[in-house]
Amino acid sequence: MQKVKIPITLDPCRAAQRGLNYDGVVQLEELSRLEQVVQDQTGEIAVDIHCSNDEQGLVVIRGSFRAHLTVICQRCNGDLGLDLEHDFAYSPVKSGDESDHLPDCYDVVELDEEGEINLRQLIEDELILAIPIVPTHDEASCAYSEEPASFGEVVATESKPNPFEILKQLKKDS
Repeated sequence: MQKVKIPITLDPCRAAQRGLNYDGVVQLEELSRLEQVVQDQTGEIAVDIHCSNDEQGLVVIRGSFRAHLTVICQRCNGDLGLDLEHDFAYSPVKSGDESDHLPDCYDVVELDEEGEINLRQLIEDELILAIPIVPTHDEASCAYSEEPASFGEVVATESKPNPFEILKQLKKDS
C-alpha cells in the first residue's frame, strides 16, 4: 500500500460509513507545538488510521503512529533519540454533548462546527503525550558527571563584619 499524506481534517461519520483507512505520513514541520519540544525540525511520522463503526454503532477512529524524535536529555543536556510507537482509539462527540455513554476504551474527541476533527492536532497531541515527562538516557550511557561544573575562576571575597555585632554590643551595655 502506498504511503499518502494524512488529511488535515476528517469527517469521522462519513469516513466510518465508508470504512476509510489512511496509511501515510505527517511531516514534522507541520506540527508546530511538537517542534517546540523536539530538536528535529524535519522528519516524518508514520501514521495508520482506520475509521469504522463498532458493535454498539459508535463511530470509532483507531490509529497508531511510529516516529523517531530527538529530545534533550534532562540529566546531561545531550541529544536523546526516542523511538515512539503508540496506539489510540477515539470516538467523536458533538461540542457540548455528554460523553458518559462512551466505553472506557475510547478517548473523546470533539467535533468542530463543520462536524469534522483535526487529525493533525489529534496526532500531535498523542505524540506530545508519548514523550516522557523527564526524558533521560539510561544511567550507563548518559554523559552526566558527578563532578561540579564551574566556569571561570572563583575569586575569594573579603570577610565583611557582621552587622549584628553592634546589636550584641548594645545588649551587653544595657
